[in-house]
Amino acid sequence: MVSEHASRLLKISARRSGSKMIITNDTERGDLIEGGKRLAAVLAALRARVAPGVTTEELDTLAEQLIREGGDTPCFLGYTPEGARRPYPATLCVSINDEVVHGIPNESSQTLKEGDIVGLDLGLTHNGIVVDAAITVSVGKVGDETKKLLRATEAALAAGIAAAVPGKHVGDISHAIQNEIEDAGFKVIKELGGHGVGELVHEEPFIPNFGRPGEGELLEEGMVLALEPISSAGKAAVVLAPDGYTFRTKDGSRSAHFEHTILLEKGGATIVTI
Repeated sequence: MVSEHASRLLKISARRSGSKMIITNDTERGDLIEGGKRLAAVLAALRARVAPGVTTEELDTLAEQLIREGGDTPCFLGYTPEGARRPYPATLCVSINDEVVHGIPNESSQTLKEGDIVGLDLGLTHNGIVVDAAITVSVGKVGDETKKLLRATEAALAAGIAAAVPGKHVGDISHAIQNEIEDAGFKVIKELGGHGVGELVHEEPFIPNFGRPGEGELLEEGMVLALEPISSAGKAAVVLAPDGYTFRTKDGSRSAHFEHTILLEKGGATIVTI
């Protein structure tokens, strides 16, 4: 169960508008797939730019430039989630080391250092359809435990996608993600999770990264979901920074975050942001 406090914050739960996008025709599907390809290309360019000495503000500037050059719109910039005190002020969420999600790159610009890990979370709107994805990237060389954390979290995303089959339930996705992270010896950040996406940045259903098979909302063909495992190398508790957006691990341990937008189709899920 997500706390009432957490449900009001960016990227934590679906907006309570009742909105849920269901793809019903080839035009919508084509726009969704194209938007996903464009977002994946921007994230690939950002990944290539990550290096010691690069600032988070530089990454944010590049993200906005590439999205707008493609004729699309950054969908985080100026977005005000329910309960937030102000709109999100950047295109890209950049979260370093113990920053779990939603680090603001253009307010407290940080310089990446050798051995850091950095989460890059980005969304764009293409022909009216929103897509959302995230990666966590090593800055230069990192230790074996950090590599294991990244591998486990990315594997959890793959496990969640494999469990996203029409006729199953949200709990099947949640359980698959939780098992992958915990079996690797890490903790699930339980206040955070995935969500529906498509017409809005956040739609129903909320998709926890922990749960039981067979529980939760029924998965339907045509649903568009953003799955996003978020893990901690230490304890699972998080704190919210005074900026109102940036979450950190309470014990200062490192955190990893991976995300894909997927389309539920007959027999399984199609990864859109690839």
